Amino acid sequence: MEKWIDAARLTAFVGHAGSGKTEIAINTALALAELGHPFALADLDIVDPYFRCRRCKELIEKKGGRLIASSQEAMDADLPSMPPEVFALFDNPGLYGVMDIGGDPSGARVLARYRRQLQECGARMLCVVNGNRPLSDTAEKAAEYVRRIEETAGMKIDGLINNTHCCHLTSVDDIRQGAALTHEVSVVTGIPVVCHAVPQNLAAQASDFVYPIFPMKLYMRKPWEQAPAEERSI
Repeated sequence: MEKWIDAARLTAFVGHAGSGKTEIAINTALALAELGHPFALADLDIVDPYFRCRRCKELIEKKGGRLIASSQEAMDADLPSMPPEVFALFDNPGLYGVMDIGGDPSGARVLARYRRQLQECGARMLCVVNGNRPLSDTAEKAAEYVRRIEETAGMKIDGLINNTHCCHLTSVDDIRQGAALTHEVSVVTGIPVVCHAVPQNLAAQASDFVYPIFPMKLYMRKPWEQAPAEERSI
C-alpha cells in the first residue's frame, strides 16, 4: 500500500472541481511524514480560493512539514503570482513534495509553468476521479478531462486515483461504483489506477473489492461544520 506514496519525490495532484484532490494531497503529505520523509505541501490552486490546503498549515507544521502557498491576490489574473518557495521543491533533492493543483484544466497552467523543473525531478502527475461529479460521471467524460489537463500542462498523467465520494455521506456503494468507473477510464486512457481513496471509517468494508486502498481522514470542512474532537486534537 505504501509503495505508491513515495514512489516519486514530487507528486502533483490534478482533477476536476469537487474531486477531493485537496483532501488527498493533505493525506498524502501526512503519509509521507509517517514514513519519515522530510516533506512540503504546496497549495498552488489558482482556481478555488475556498478549499485550500493552507487551512491545515498548523497540522502540517506540527508533523514537521512545510506549507507553501500561492498568494490570495490576483487569483483571476492570467498568470497568478506563485510563491518563490516553490523552487525549494526542485532544488532540494532530499525533500518530498506534494502539489495541490487547481481543479480544472486551467489550473494545470501552474504545471506548464514549471514543466521543465518537474520533468528534471522525475515528478509524477496523478489525476483524482470522482464518479459522483457531473463532469466525470462517465468514463468518456473523465477521459476527456484527463486529455484536457494533459494538453494544458504539457505533461502526461501517470496514474488515476478513485476518490468517488459524497463528502460525509459517502457510502461503500459510492466507492464500489467509482472503482468500476475508474477502471473504465484506465482502459480508455491506458493510465493505471494507483489506489482507491476511502474514508477511514469505510476502509474495512471496502477492502474486499478494491485494492490498494488509501484510508483517509477528512480535514477539509466547511466553516459551519464542527470537526470531531479527535481531529481537533491532532
